[in-house]
Amino acid sequence: MREIKIIREDSGQRFDKFLKKYLKEAPGSFIYKMLRKKNIKLNGKKAEGREMLCEGDVVALFLSEQTIQNFRGTNKETFVSYPSEGLSIVYENKNFIFVNKSAGMLSQKAKKEDVSLVEYLLGYLQKKGEWKPGDTFTPGICNRLDRNTSGLVVAGKNLAAVQKLSDLLKTRGLDKYYLTIVEGVMEDRQKLRGFLQKNEKKNQVAIYREAGTGRVPVETHYEPLCNNGIYTLLKVKLVTGKTHQIRAHLAGTGHPVLGDLKYGAKPYKGQRQQLLHAWKMIFPEIVNYPELSGRCFTAALPENFQRMIKELFDNYKIMEV
Repeated sequence: MREIKIIREDSGQRFDKFLKKYLKEAPGSFIYKMLRKKNIKLNGKKAEGREMLCEGDVVALFLSEQTIQNFRGTNKETFVSYPSEGLSIVYENKNFIFVNKSAGMLSQKAKKEDVSLVEYLLGYLQKKGEWKPGDTFTPGICNRLDRNTSGLVVAGKNLAAVQKLSDLLKTRGLDKYYLTIVEGVMEDRQKLRGFLQKNEKKNQVAIYREAGTGRVPVETHYEPLCNNGIYTLLKVKLVTGKTHQIRAHLAGTGHPVLGDLKYGAKPYKGQRQQLLHAWKMIFPEIVNYPELSGRCFTAALPENFQRMIKELFDNYKIMEV
C-alpha cells in the first residue's frame, strides 16, 4: 500500500485526472475499476474520481509496489536535464514566475527536438528543486509570443496559479501593452476592430472588416508616442490575443511593424524580424493573490530595440504609465 499526500501543486484538480497522471501507464478502465473496488481511496473513503483535490488530502493505493512502479513508468524513466541558463526573470514567488522572453526563442515546442522557453523554465525550476520530470504537475506558461517577438510571458508553478492566469487572460481581466516601431507617421490614437482569419499553410493571418467562416473578432488599440517623419513609436494595447494580431492589424492600416517582412515591411539595415515587444501587464484587484493584485509588471526592452529608439527618435524616453 502507498499513501500520497496532496501538495499545493496537485490541488485544485479532479481526483481521476491526478490518478491518470500519477499512474500514467495505466488504462482509465483500470483506474475506475480500482476506485469501484476501493483499492484506491481518498481520505480513507471510497471515491468516484470526480472529487476536487485539496492540499493535505491523502490518497491510498492498495496496490503492490511492482504494480505501482509499472503503471508509473518508473522503469522507463530516465533523468532529463533541461537547460536553465539565460532565463530573464521579471518576477517570481511560490505560485508564479514571469519571464522576459528573448526574440528568436520559441514559447513552446513546434517539433520534438525544439528547445523552447518551456524547457528553459522547467530547467530553472528543476535546478532550484521545485520540479522534476515525473511530477504529476508540470509548470506551464499561460500566454505565448511569436518566436521573434520579445517580452513578458507569465507562468504558474501550480495548477491553481495556472488556472488563475489562464482565466484572467481568457476573460481579458488584465491589460496587456506592447511597444513597437512601425513604418510611416501615425499621430492619433485609434481602436482597431475586425475579424481575423488564419492561413495554416502559410502561418499567416488576414484581417477583414466583415465576419465570415473561420474568422474571429479581434480588437487592437494603439497610441503614438513619437515619430521622426518616417517611422512611429507606438504603445499598443492588445484587447484580444490572437496569432499575429498586432502585426496583421497594423499592416492592414498601411503601417507594418519595422522588420516584419512577412506582413509587408521593407528591410531596414539588416532588421529582418518584427520589432515588437510585450512590454507590460497590469493586473486587476485579486483577493486570493494579493502579490499580483493591482500590480504592473514590466519586461525591459531588448538592446536592439533600445538602439533603434536612440537611432530613430533621438533617444526618446519611454515614460512608465
